[in-house]
Amino acid sequence: MPTTLVTLPRRRGLVLADLFPEVLARDAAIVCGAACFVGLLAQVSIPLSWTPVPITGQTLGVVLAGSALGMRRGFAALALYAAAGLAGVPWFAGHASGWPGGLFGYVVGFVFAAAVCGLLAERRADRKVKSAIGAILVGDAIIFAVGVPWLAASYHFSAAEAIGKGLVPFLAGEGIKIALAAGLLPTAWKVVGGAARKPNPPRP
Repeated sequence: MPTTLVTLPRRRGLVLADLFPEVLARDAAIVCGAACFVGLLAQVSIPLSWTPVPITGQTLGVVLAGSALGMRRGFAALALYAAAGLAGVPWFAGHASGWPGGLFGYVVGFVFAAAVCGLLAERRADRKVKSAIGAILVGDAIIFAVGVPWLAASYHFSAAEAIGKGLVPFLAGEGIKIALAAGLLPTAWKVVGGAARKPNPPRP
C-alpha cells in the first residue's frame, strides 16, 4: 500500500520539522540539533568597543529554529540552549558558558522568540516571504524587548544608553538576517515540503 512521509498534526499547523517521520527520537534529535545550530551561530561573534553586546549570528538561528520546529519544540530547543550554556556548555557568544550577566536577557528573549516564531509558523506565516518577514520581526522585537531592559538593569544604563548600546548597533545586521531568514523559510517549504509530500512508489 502506498504510504506518505507526512502525518498532519490534528491540533496545530504543519511546520518544516513535521515533514519527517514522527517519532520521539526524531523530536529529541531535532531539539538538540537546533540548540547546537544556535550555539554554532553564536560563535560568529564580533565584539564592539562601545558596548558589552557583541554582534553574533544567534538571532538568525533563533528565528530559523523556532519557525522550523514550531512553538513547543522551538521553545524546548532554546530552553535547552540556555540551560546547557548556564551549566557549562561553551556555546554562548565567543565560546562563553556559565552566567552571562547583563547579556542573559537576550538569551531569555531567544526562548520566547523561538516559541512565538514557531506559533506563527504553525499558522503558515513562514510559507511566503512577506508573512515570514512579519513573523521574524515579531521574534526579533521580543529578543530586544527582553534583552535591552535586562542590559540596562545589569549595567545601570539609562534607557537611552541601553537602546544605544543594546539595540541601535544591531539594526542593520538584523535587517540582513531578517531578509535571509525570510528567503530561506519559503524556499525550504518549496524544496523539502514538495519532496516530503510525494507518496512512496507502490511495492511490487
